[in-house]
Amino acid sequence: MHDDVYELLDPADAPAPRYGSAALSDLLPTLAAGLGVPGFHGTLPLEPADRVCVFLVDGLGWELIRANPDWAPFLTSLMPGGTPITAGFPSTTATSLASVGTGLPPGRHGLVGYTVRIPENGRLMNQLRWNPPVDPHAWQPYPTVFEQAHLAGVATAQVSSPLFASTPLTRVALSGGTFLGRTTAEERMDRAAAWLAEHDRALVYTYLSELDAAGHRFGVDSDEWRLTLSLVDRMARRLAEQLPPRSALYVTADHGMIDIAPENRIDFDEDWELSAGVALLGGEGRARHVYAHPGAAGDVYAVWSEVLGEQMWVATREQAVAAGWFGPEVDERVLPRIGDVVAAARDDVAIVATRSEPGESQMIGLHGSMTPVEQLVPLLEVRG
Repeated sequence: MHDDVYELLDPADAPAPRYGSAALSDLLPTLAAGLGVPGFHGTLPLEPADRVCVFLVDGLGWELIRANPDWAPFLTSLMPGGTPITAGFPSTTATSLASVGTGLPPGRHGLVGYTVRIPENGRLMNQLRWNPPVDPHAWQPYPTVFEQAHLAGVATAQVSSPLFASTPLTRVALSGGTFLGRTTAEERMDRAAAWLAEHDRALVYTYLSELDAAGHRFGVDSDEWRLTLSLVDRMARRLAEQLPPRSALYVTADHGMIDIAPENRIDFDEDWELSAGVALLGGEGRARHVYAHPGAAGDVYAVWSEVLGEQMWVATREQAVAAGWFGPEVDERVLPRIGDVVAAARDDVAIVATRSEPGESQMIGLHGSMTPVEQLVPLLEVRG
């Protein structure tokens, strides 16, 4: 505990995502509106195109491109005409993919973290792996933008790894139209471009995960990560050079990433103060959902605020919702999935759990919070 005078970070001052104006959840609704799909209106300043491709690179933060121009010359050349948008909170893959695909903020679609509590049974659910399994469409009941575009007569497709063809996350976030499984990055770029050329009105989504994997394993300040960035850059160029007329390509991402040194990691499993009164620890190192034992939420909030409140925005569930972290509104079914306490890192710090999360605790690159390097993702445009 601190003896000196200190000032707690105010959750209301956290840089909440720009839902409704410049967030990842605004991208597909804007594109769908440009394609004439009923019920959508655009909030991003994008010129309509008849054929649209979204290329989402897992882990490609705006700040990371800026910091590595020599390794991403093509993407860098697009940045003057592009803009950063905000991923959403938490800035993590399952949450962001659901925001992309549904066009809704996390508070509506309900995938509000890497791991969250299942209200019905109190178990912790990994929303990326969908483990333990729950009914996907009870968990996320809204139709995807892809489904609505397909019904409106737009030729809609997802080009991704065959491994993702029928996963629950794909079903709730990215389904609608045709799934085209392609193994290599080159095959995905070529098939996405071909889909555009084959149809007069088209919406195609394609995805690469390798950059995120390299960042977690080696860190974003590593040769391995930079070499993977150069691969991403070549794939973006490959796709752009094949665009047919009347088409637009948008390169974006689900989150950025930050390297956190071992000395800046606090081990929840070894910290009696932080673990007191906690029934479940959810989220991830930079964005934690903390679920308290009955009656202990106030004490847990007090301790987390005192121990971490100078380095992390520590909020009660009510404060995080009121501050708009999860969007302008949160559905009733979603509220109990949010922690009694939510902690988002501002400084270079992470709350790891070496016993209960051994794999995640060894990752060098992390993400999840609202700092620019994690939260800002590119929106880069190429017109065919």
